[in-house]
Amino acid sequence: MSLLSIKGLHASYGASPVLRDVSLEVAQGSFTAVIGANTAGKSTMLRAISGLLSKVSGQILFDGKELLKMPAHQIPAQGIAHVPEGRHIFPGMTVEENLFLGAYSCRSQAAVLKQRFDDIYALFPRLHERRQQLAGTLSGGEQQMVALGRALMLKPRLLMLDEPSHGLAPKVVEELHHALVKIHKSGLTILLVEQNTRLALSVAERASVLQAGQIVLSGDAGSLMDDARVREAYLGI
Repeated sequence: MSLLSIKGLHASYGASPVLRDVSLEVAQGSFTAVIGANTAGKSTMLRAISGLLSKVSGQILFDGKELLKMPAHQIPAQGIAHVPEGRHIFPGMTVEENLFLGAYSCRSQAAVLKQRFDDIYALFPRLHERRQQLAGTLSGGEQQMVALGRALMLKPRLLMLDEPSHGLAPKVVEELHHALVKIHKSGLTILLVEQNTRLALSVAERASVLQAGQIVLSGDAGSLMDDARVREAYLGI
C-alpha cells in the first residue's frame, strides 16, 4: 500500500520546467531513495510535496489526500517532515530550542514532549551533551543531527531528507548511515533524495534515478547498485 503516490508531476521555476511527468510510489514503512545529478530536480520534487512551489501540476496523494490543494503550513500536520538541504537550523538558538520547534503539536503535553526529547537524545547522544549549546557553534555533522532531530520531534509518518550527507566528512556520513537504518527499523517511512549514490543505495530498499527532471530507472536498491548504467554514471565504476 502506497503512503505517498505521485503521478504525472510537472514543476517549474518561472518558464523553466524542472520536473516532467514524474511518477513515484512510496510504500508504507518503506525506505525509498531518489538519486541523480545535482540539477536533476530531486530537491524540487520534495519542495513540491511540501507545498513550497506555485507552478506545479499533477497529483500528489498522501494517505489518499491530495496535497497539491493543501496550503504548505498544513502539510506537516498530515505527518510529513521535510529536512531541507543545508539544514536551515537557527544558529542563534540552542540545540534544545531548535528541537523544540519541531514539537509544536505536543508542546502542551509535558510527558509526551519529554519522551520525544528522550528519544532524540537516545538516537543522538551528542545532542544531549550539547543541548544548551548554540546550534551555530556545532560541527556540520552535529548540525545535521539537529535538523534531523527537529524533524523527528514531529513524530512524522513520512520523513523526507534532502541531501543529508552534503558537506559531511566520510566518518560522519557513516554515522548518518547507521542513524537512518535505525530510524527506518523503528517503522518510519523514509524518502531520501541524495547525490551520494553509494550511501543512498546502501540504506534504501527501493530507488529511482531522476535524470533531467524525469524518472528513468526504478527498482530494488540492490539491483540498481549492480546496474551497469548506474555504476558507470553515478558510482564511477
